[in-house]
Amino acid sequence: MSALWTHLVKDLRIEWRSREAINSMLFFALLVVVLFSLAFDPQAAFAREIAGGVLCVAILFASVSALNQAWAREIRHQVLDAQRMAPTPGAEMFLAKVLANFLFVTIVQAILAPVFLVFYNLQILGDGWKLALVLPLGTWALVANGTFFAALSIRSRNRELLLPLILFPIFIPALLAMVLATGAILTGQSDPTLWIKMLAGYDIIFTTASLLLFDVVFHAE
Repeated sequence: MSALWTHLVKDLRIEWRSREAINSMLFFALLVVVLFSLAFDPQAAFAREIAGGVLCVAILFASVSALNQAWAREIRHQVLDAQRMAPTPGAEMFLAKVLANFLFVTIVQAILAPVFLVFYNLQILGDGWKLALVLPLGTWALVANGTFFAALSIRSRNRELLLPLILFPIFIPALLAMVLATGAILTGQSDPTLWIKMLAGYDIIFTTASLLLFDVVFHAE
């Protein structure tokens, strides 16, 4: 756990100094929200029905840039090669990257949420506290898979293009559950419990698989 803490503190310190990931995610997410608010009438009745999908898609596309940067930083000055030689499990570094990216995306969500509610004139008709389950579970599914596949594509020249091509199809079940659960909470028309359970199961399965396979990916040439 000492290696996990060391990697996590290092990533947080780098982001605190540069703010590259958070700034790029926040700008892109705000841009998507504003564009959708211009394309659709935010005062219309169906705005609440599409709002969950807009929010989830904005977070998805905005997170890709941060996920790419997470490993791109390690390539500079052969840091990644030095980490491969360190006598520590690669799973600890993977978890540190996931936790750091999870924190960055959560900060963007916290800033984006009030802006989103104002632009779409939303009132939560369902159990609002369940959003505290849906958003973290969906975010974890995104960053866990994204961090793993970003490491898988790090040696590719077109890693910025390769990551979305791999990540988006794998993330579709979690995205669907996240959108439907968020929509159910905003409209209050159905119970999101099934989708929350689906997100939790998705997180457990893919996080476990990533931890088991990460050492193979990390030490591959």
